[in-house]
Amino acid sequence: MKALLVYPLFQDSFWSFQKTINLIGRKTFIPPLGLITVAAILPQEWEIKLVDRNVRDLTEADWDWAEVVILSGMIVHKSDLLSLIREGKRRGKLMGVGGPYATSLSHECKEAGVDYLILDEGEITIPMFVEAIARGEKSGTFRSDGVKPDVTTTPIPRYDLLDLNAYAMMSVQFSRGCPFQCEFCDIIVLYGRKPRTKTPQQLIAELEYLYDLGWRETIFMVDDNFIGNKRNVKLLLKELQPWMAEKGYPFSFNTEASVDLAQDQELMDMMVACNFGSVFLGIETPDEDSLKVTKKFQNTRDTLSESVDQIIRSGIRVMAGFIIGFDGEKAGAGDRIVRFVDKTNIPLAVFSMLQALPDTALWHRLEKEGRLMGGSGDINQTTLMNFIPTRPIEDIAQEYIDGFWQLYDPIAFLDRTYRCYRILGTVNYPKKEKKAKKKLDWIAVRALLIVIWQQGVIYKTRWKFWPYLLSMIRNNPGGVISYLTVCAYMEHFLEYRQAVKAQIGMRLAEYKALQQQQQQQVVEMESSRETAIAS
Repeated sequence: MKALLVYPLFQDSFWSFQKTINLIGRKTFIPPLGLITVAAILPQEWEIKLVDRNVRDLTEADWDWAEVVILSGMIVHKSDLLSLIREGKRRGKLMGVGGPYATSLSHECKEAGVDYLILDEGEITIPMFVEAIARGEKSGTFRSDGVKPDVTTTPIPRYDLLDLNAYAMMSVQFSRGCPFQCEFCDIIVLYGRKPRTKTPQQLIAELEYLYDLGWRETIFMVDDNFIGNKRNVKLLLKELQPWMAEKGYPFSFNTEASVDLAQDQELMDMMVACNFGSVFLGIETPDEDSLKVTKKFQNTRDTLSESVDQIIRSGIRVMAGFIIGFDGEKAGAGDRIVRFVDKTNIPLAVFSMLQALPDTALWHRLEKEGRLMGGSGDINQTTLMNFIPTRPIEDIAQEYIDGFWQLYDPIAFLDRTYRCYRILGTVNYPKKEKKAKKKLDWIAVRALLIVIWQQGVIYKTRWKFWPYLLSMIRNNPGGVISYLTVCAYMEHFLEYRQAVKAQIGMRLAEYKALQQQQQQQVVEMESSRETAIAS
C-alpha cells in the first residue's frame, strides 16, 4: 500500500511566528509529530510518504503516487484539511483522517466526503484501519470506545521522513493527559485525566534517534502538562541528565506545565540540569474568581506572581497563556492581564478570547444554557468568541484589542524580555563539563544581525536596545544569544498585532451588523403580529 500522509496548512496565528522563522531560514515552527507517529504505527512494509504543506505543497506526482491519503490536524487546520479531503475525492483517492479535529468534529469531515475516520488515539484505531484496508473495505469509522492506549508501546516516530532543516525545533512527547479539570480544556476530553507516560528509556531512544539524524537544536516536549505525573517525570529526568551530559548537552528543551511546578524546587532543579530553557504555563487570568468559575483551582493555591518569579529564578524562562471572556468577569480584565504580564516579566504571553471547544465541559454547559453561537469556526487570536458571554462582547473585544496592542508594543516587549534575562543571569546554573560541538550557522548569525539592526537602529526601541544589550553582555553573557533570539519574536508580533486589531475590529463590525439585522427582524415580526391582531 502506498500511503501519502499530509499535514494541512497552519494559518497565521500567535504560534506561527512566520516572520521570525523566515529570518533563520526555516519554513515552519515544529513538525507534525502526530503524523510521523502514525507513520511508525502503520505497517512498515507499506510505502509511506509525508508532505507537510507548511514546508512544501502537494504535487501532481504526490497525488498520482498515492493509493490512500491520510490527513491529521487540529481545529486551526480545519479549512485546509476539509479542502484536501474534497480535492482527494475529486481525484478518486481513498481519504482517511484522524487527529484532534476529526475526533472532536468528525461529522464535518464526513460531510466533506472522507472515507475513513480514524479517531481517538492511533495506537488503538490505526490497526483497525489497517485490518479494514486488508479486507478491501472502502470506508469505515474506527474508535477506541473510551479505551486509552499504553503509550509505553508507542514506537519511535518516523523522524527520518522529515526535512529537518525546514523546522525551527523538533518535538517529542513523554506523556498524554492532565490530572486537572479546567472547564474550557479539551485535553482531558481527548486524552483523559490520568496522565500516561512513556518509559525513560523509550524517550531517550527517541532523542538518540534525533541525535543520530544530526539534530542539535531545541526540542519541544509537547506534553500538555509535562509534570502531570511528577513521579514519572522525575524518573525520566534522572535518566536524561547523564545522557545529556555524555552527549555534551546537544539539545535544549521547552515544554508546557501547570503552575504548581513552582511548588517543587527539586523538579525545577532537575529540569534545569537537563537543559530545559523555558516552560509554557496556562495562567489564563490573574482574577481568582474567574479561575474558580472555570475550575482551574490549581492556579488559586499560591500567589500566581510569586509562582512565576520562583520558576524564573530557578533558571527557566516562562511563557504563559491568558484568556479574556470568562463568565462573571469584571470590566478591565484585559488591563489586569497586561499589568500582570508586565509585573512578572513574561516576554511571550499568548492572549486569546475564550472559545468553547467541542465536547468540553464548557461546551456542554453553554449548550444547555442556549448560549452557543453554532459552528466550530476557525479558532485563533483573530476570531470572536463562539458563545454569548455574560458581559457585552463589544467590551470584551475592545479590551482584547487594547491588551494585545499593549503587550506587543515593541518597547514593552523589549523591557519584559530584558528584565527576564537579567533575572536568569543571577541563576547559578550547573556546570557543563562537556559541550557538543555545533557547526556555525551563518543563517542564524545573519538573523541576529538583522534583529540588532532593526531593533537597535530602525525601530523606536533603539534608545533602549543598546544599553540593554551592553548590560546583558556584562551581567549575563551566557544568555545573550537566547536573549536576542527572544527579541527576534518581536518581528512576528509587530505585524501580528496589526492583524489582531484589524480582523477583530472587522468581525466585531460584522457581529454588530448581524445583531442589528436580527433586532430589525424581531421588530418587523412584532409589527406584523400586531397588524394581524388588529385586523
